[in-house]
Amino acid sequence: MKSPLRSLTVTAAALLLAACGGQDPGKDQAAGPVTIDYWLWDTAQQPQYQACADAFHKANPQYTVKITQYGWDDYWNTLTTAFVSGTAPDVFTGHLSQYPQFAAQGQLLPISDLVTRDKVDLSIYQDGLADLWVAKDGKRYGLPKDFDTVAVIYNTEKLKKAGIKPEEMAGLTWNPQDGGTYEDVIAKLTVDVNGKRGDEPGFDKKHVATYGLGLGGAGAAFGQTEWSMYTMSNGWRYGDRNPWPTRFNYADPKFKETIKWFTSLIDKGYMPGMEIVSSGVSQIDVYGAGKYAMTTEGSWNTKTYWALKGVKSALAPTPIGPSGKRASLFNGLADNISASTDNPDAAWAWTKFLASPACQEEIVAKQAVVFPAVKTATAKAEQAFADAGIDVKPFTTHLKEGTTHLAPIAEHWADITSIMTETMESIFARKSDVNSLDEANNRINALFG
Repeated sequence: MKSPLRSLTVTAAALLLAACGGQDPGKDQAAGPVTIDYWLWDTAQQPQYQACADAFHKANPQYTVKITQYGWDDYWNTLTTAFVSGTAPDVFTGHLSQYPQFAAQGQLLPISDLVTRDKVDLSIYQDGLADLWVAKDGKRYGLPKDFDTVAVIYNTEKLKKAGIKPEEMAGLTWNPQDGGTYEDVIAKLTVDVNGKRGDEPGFDKKHVATYGLGLGGAGAAFGQTEWSMYTMSNGWRYGDRNPWPTRFNYADPKFKETIKWFTSLIDKGYMPGMEIVSSGVSQIDVYGAGKYAMTTEGSWNTKTYWALKGVKSALAPTPIGPSGKRASLFNGLADNISASTDNPDAAWAWTKFLASPACQEEIVAKQAVVFPAVKTATAKAEQAFADAGIDVKPFTTHLKEGTTHLAPIAEHWADITSIMTETMESIFARKSDVNSLDEANNRINALFG
């Protein structure tokens, strides 16, 4: 997709040059033209960052950004191999679950001194996002580029057929005893092969045509789009602190009762079991085929749902839990610089530009794909989504209501993920009950001594 922003005027280019702080003196600049190797994993975001790359080149003709895109799984495997072989990109999109390990291995270039030197204003970002990119060694490794929250996406036609009004979706509540009005809606949206709904006598839970609530997986240790909005609105927290917890709480009664309720939706036939979830067909595609009436999803996938043929969707906020509030994980990405880069000045100039209003507010926000991390860009992103026919307030309401919870950042995250993936998949497959979380939690906490 070609962006109209590629045709920047000389005046706009000058403004962008000022926004990215001008040219930093350094060996790679003195050496002449430099190509910055930049990796990302999201195909939906590649066009907007290509537009940023074009704007950056206009302002800095000596720098050219080459973008390479990989799928999520291939991305991390290829990056790890590249670090070992010495072929890592100059700059790459980082993730909170990955960067602490890379930083500890010395694979990332700390940018703390550069941020101080260039007087980068960290207050321009949504509260808390900048803090996530300071590792345990006290050094900064990234500047926020976007943020995401979770909301409910539902099929408007299926909602109408169930006799549920859209305004009802805004105030749903849930609890671990009977599921509240949220479970009532899930039941009504569930339909068996004979046309019986989940709340009607004679409903056949073994032969379901449309599940009221879709499921993308068991959530591993994170559960961002699966169960985190329920556990946190029940007063649960991942660990004793964040970031860098030393004790995790997966055996907490609040977590157990939440997961017990959530997986009961599988037993009732309102939500698919793991045999369907692990079939190889994505949650988005199953939703698009009409097999799910609604799902819980991250804001980064919004446009993908709206692009589905023959399906009209709308958004609702996550349900209010026993705490009296709704909840959503507050996650975000940043760009990391490889410690092995041959072009540190160019890499920093590009990284700084990616985190600037010139890129986030003037380009990314207007593409209506993700929410930029810069505070002043949120309204522009909301308007861009609205222009595309999407009311994204169910995502941004978490910011206004103060119901966001920063994503967990911890040492040993790969080991924690491995333990919790095995445990949660067993629970969701109904091979073990929630008490298996006791052993899993003990194994996790043993990692910290």
